[in-house]
Amino acid sequence: MIKTIRASLFSAIVGVGAITSSSVAFADIKWPTRPVQVVVIANPGGDTDFNARLMAKYFNKITGKNMVVTNVAGGGGTLAAEQVKSAAPDGNTILFTHPGQLIVNEVAGLSDDSFDTFDVACIAGVDKGAIFVASAESGITSVKDLVEKAKAKPESITYGTEMGSFSHIQGLMFEKITGVKLKMVDAGTVSEKVVALLGARIDLGAISYGSVQDYVKGGQMVALGQPNAERNAMLGDIPTFKEQGVDFTIDKPYVVAFPKGTDAAIVSKLADIMKQITEIPEYAEELKKFKQPVAYYGTDESRKILAKTRDDFMQFKDALRAK
Repeated sequence: MIKTIRASLFSAIVGVGAITSSSVAFADIKWPTRPVQVVVIANPGGDTDFNARLMAKYFNKITGKNMVVTNVAGGGGTLAAEQVKSAAPDGNTILFTHPGQLIVNEVAGLSDDSFDTFDVACIAGVDKGAIFVASAESGITSVKDLVEKAKAKPESITYGTEMGSFSHIQGLMFEKITGVKLKMVDAGTVSEKVVALLGARIDLGAISYGSVQDYVKGGQMVALGQPNAERNAMLGDIPTFKEQGVDFTIDKPYVVAFPKGTDAAIVSKLADIMKQITEIPEYAEELKKFKQPVAYYGTDESRKILAKTRDDFMQFKDALRAK
């Protein structure tokens, strides 16, 4: 088995239950008192936006107050982050983000901000639906086949990504673990990568299964593996990388954060509300649309996870900044 690093974000937490939250008392805090704006770092329709809107839907039901979703895409999430960072720390503006913005941007030199720039409330969910998928025309049939071909002819296999993004980190980690060299190209957004795969302009990509499942079933694409520690049953019979001899796991958590200086009781209350949301059966059922199981980490656990992730990603600083 190829073993170099384990990239699971949650290896930072050992012996700690996932369903926990901050211990700050919030019973007497009067929040929310008016509609709360959640600023999402992505365009409507994708996995990040879906998770934010699902949180907002059930937040409204639990609190009786509206959570209004605002999409501020662009700059790898820096535009949304800047808007929240400069907002009043009164609990009425929230950032919905993931490590692509919170950590990768810093590692890539695109921003001076890190997760410490904000008051992190919780991890509201974890993307377990991403897979490595190949164009059928590439001739790649499995992870073993991919590694063999990439080693036999370095940079012959084109990996489509958004340079400096989370998918870029996924590709770099795969290279490091397997000792291969892929040809990294900027293929744009998820939808653009799908089109590029269908047109055989790229050979390989890391994409949410929900975005490519019809093409996998139709034979235009080949699902190579899921980078999860254990199989996500909602992805069908797609094996993990570990099952195929490559010890590669990487998770993308969805992070909820406030502007720095927000009342700790407000931060704690939102964390608890999100915990309540994850216990609603209808919420779990709706997550299945994106092949995503329920996951939740409280404030302290989230910060440990993000700190460990930052340390893991920093080893790719030079590669990210050179592209």
